Amino acid sequence: MQTTIRSAVTFTGRGLHSGLRARMTVHPASAEYGIWFRRTDVIGRDAMVQAHWSSVSNARLCTVISNAAGTSVSTIEHVMAALAGCGIHNALIEIDGPEVPILDGSAAPFAAAILARGVRELGAPLRCFEILEPVEIRDGDALARLEPAETLEIDFEIDFADAAIGHQRKRLRMSNGAFLRELSDCRTFCRQADVEAMQANGLALGGTPGENAVVFDGDKVLSPGGLRRSDEPVRHKMLDALGDLALAGAPILGRYTGNRAGHAMTNRLLRALFANPAAFRIVECDDARRRLLPGTRINRSDIPAVA
Repeated sequence: MQTTIRSAVTFTGRGLHSGLRARMTVHPASAEYGIWFRRTDVIGRDAMVQAHWSSVSNARLCTVISNAAGTSVSTIEHVMAALAGCGIHNALIEIDGPEVPILDGSAAPFAAAILARGVRELGAPLRCFEILEPVEIRDGDALARLEPAETLEIDFEIDFADAAIGHQRKRLRMSNGAFLRELSDCRTFCRQADVEAMQANGLALGGTPGENAVVFDGDKVLSPGGLRRSDEPVRHKMLDALGDLALAGAPILGRYTGNRAGHAMTNRLLRALFANPAAFRIVECDDARRRLLPGTRINRSDIPAVA
């Protein structure tokens, strides 16, 4: 069955890049609604923006979605990951600013609040995209690929010159609360030189080391309190990938492989997938398939306790 959140939940905070404060409320929605954002501060033009791969207008530093009227919402990947990880298929998200609050830089606050409200089943079957043949995007040494698998798996690899990050790889099957236990608390990260460059260009204005981002400088972790996990960077990349894959519009049954990939490559991968009808098919998820999806067999205790 499709699901929605049982009752509304509100989040307030600054956007990572804009530094602007926003109030965002996730509301229940009916079956077949999908995930939509509504900019409550936008007057005189279309304020509705669908959380869909075809709506992505920029994905260089974060995922930005826009409609034909130019209304946009940025940094949606963490809340989208939380919705996918909690098994929420339908919701209306109202927000009074251009950027989703960054909160602590992870998806854990979103997921914890969603599960505290509860998940409600709707009277409609759940459909999934089953990957039938590999689809791949390359950009130099970077790669993003989808290939057949029983359920959603994420295999991610990163390699940074900074010794504090270095080479990291992790692979997870996203079933039975794996997202909540293994990825949800992992924060966005960047290098100190990148922070300085972004701030010089009017970006990363809401970033605070230790509060909502992990900052690295060579062999040092500059954020007070250090890392939540020794491989937190690659786990956060996997979190981002889940959020970006959620823009498919329905759960994916397949293995996602990312090597030095980011938001833009994942969106390009979805565009390549849906441009090739032979690469996928839409299937109705029976109970056996559904039990393998993110968001099933979960509870609040799956979310790690974070500072």
